[in-house]
Amino acid sequence: MTATTDLAGDYASAGFGGTLAPGERPTLLIIDLVMAYLDPASHLYAGVETELAANERLVAAARAAGIPVIFTNIEYREDGFDGGLFYRKVPALRAFAPGSPLGAFPPSLQPRENELVLSKKFPSAFFGTPLAAILTAARIDTLFITGYSTSGCVRATALDALCNGFLPFVVREACGDRDPRVQEANLFDIQAKVAEVIGEEQALAAIAGA
Repeated sequence: MTATTDLAGDYASAGFGGTLAPGERPTLLIIDLVMAYLDPASHLYAGVETELAANERLVAAARAAGIPVIFTNIEYREDGFDGGLFYRKVPALRAFAPGSPLGAFPPSLQPRENELVLSKKFPSAFFGTPLAAILTAARIDTLFITGYSTSGCVRATALDALCNGFLPFVVREACGDRDPRVQEANLFDIQAKVAEVIGEEQALAAIAGA
């Protein structure tokens, strides 16, 4: 295996990076945007306040346009039994015990009563949840995906969206990770193989025009 200076060109010439266009019925899907990643006292703190602000703008736009907003969060039993091997592999998930303040949504971005909140146990918002059935019943065809973390639950959700036949669009400024190197590497690979990575302004324009 050899490195190349023209990484994008190399992937394109190999046949990666096709283009997906948004459909007609989008939803904003916010992955695990909870205090564990925003509280400096948390072991999971990721310094992603800028991404929180981007999510606030996207949610305001979606609500104004009448586009559904779906939130996910994480919660485990005290013993972690319901987390399976994922809980064993990532001990940091102990932060999401029942009632933990680290599992709460930030004060500035609270779901409304008419907005769906899905609790999940594993990285993908599709795995072990009714999300695919809910989206299908509502005839949703497009997901604007945001949240934390890009390399984990955002990526897993985007991949499962693709595999389940929903058009995935990951909003660059609205998803975050612990390290910019991890962030950029995963956004590159998501764009090449999994989803469209778009900017916040492009997402806002698509939401306004939906």
